[in-house]
Amino acid sequence: GCGERGNEMTDVLQEFPQLSDPRTGLPLMKRTVLIANTSDMPVAAREASIYTGITIAEYFRDMGYRVAVIADSTSRWAEALREMSGRLEEMPGEEGYPAYLSTRLAEYYERAGSVVCLGREGRQGAITAIGAVSPPGGDTSEPVSQATLRIVKVFWGLSAELAYQRHFPAIDWLKSYSLYEDRLGDYFDIQVSPRWRSQVAETRALLQREAELNEIVRLVGFDALGRKEQLILETARMIREDFLQQDAFREVDRYTSPQKQAQMLQVILSWYHHGLNCLQNRQLWQELHQQELLTAIAGMKYQPEDQWEDVVTTLLHQLDTLSQEEEEGL
Repeated sequence: GCGERGNEMTDVLQEFPQLSDPRTGLPLMKRTVLIANTSDMPVAAREASIYTGITIAEYFRDMGYRVAVIADSTSRWAEALREMSGRLEEMPGEEGYPAYLSTRLAEYYERAGSVVCLGREGRQGAITAIGAVSPPGGDTSEPVSQATLRIVKVFWGLSAELAYQRHFPAIDWLKSYSLYEDRLGDYFDIQVSPRWRSQVAETRALLQREAELNEIVRLVGFDALGRKEQLILETARMIREDFLQQDAFREVDRYTSPQKQAQMLQVILSWYHHGLNCLQNRQLWQELHQQELLTAIAGMKYQPEDQWEDVVTTLLHQLDTLSQEEEEGL
């Protein structure tokens, strides 16, 4: 906690001991290190806290552990740098931040990564650095956000609008990105599903198209759209609510394996493709929108992993049955 409110750190200290590690059953606090540096503490301590955290992470990494470091927030840390720089009468940069802001941020993030540890052969450790940037008014054009984006290769843009809608995790899929996608594409195609990259690309295109259609819907309404546009909006809603949205309080939905994710996308996109094929057939269109089928698709994320194969087989069989009816109708 770097420059955060004291009551937020207190909440973490009170809640974490009550949470248990799902793998070991022990309190989560036993595998957590907290660096509490609240906003009412000295500025010099705020600057040092982020280095303290990453150094402790390196200590555990060198023991062969995989460590996640969460710095909340690097914006408060940068403000401490600005204040210290002002007191030292250094030459200010953009918006009063020191000219070496980008260098200091890079020094922090570049301490993350995977290493082969000294000592026992084959021992590997890793650090994953996650920095929370909280720009004033959500303006990502300010220096800290821009300097961070130039360094990191993954960006999760949080959306206040999604949070107000109780859509969690509130990650904006139109703003967020990962530059590791091309590097990891072959791995996911081999280990998870041969259609992984094509499914992700099609899903992203549908969500982008939904954002464009929403502007039209605000003007003319949903019913004024053509059937194809309505199908795109319905498919995008499925992707948002039945795939991207997660319930952290449900054990089944708290974590989903990549294999299950790929098959969930396969079901949703299969429903969309069948919809494209029966745009002109009113009866098949109504069958595709049966409440029983839509409810089964919406509830598939709550199915346990050990029962998942039967569930996805049943859903794909139902959609294939519709496909056979389409061919017979033609």
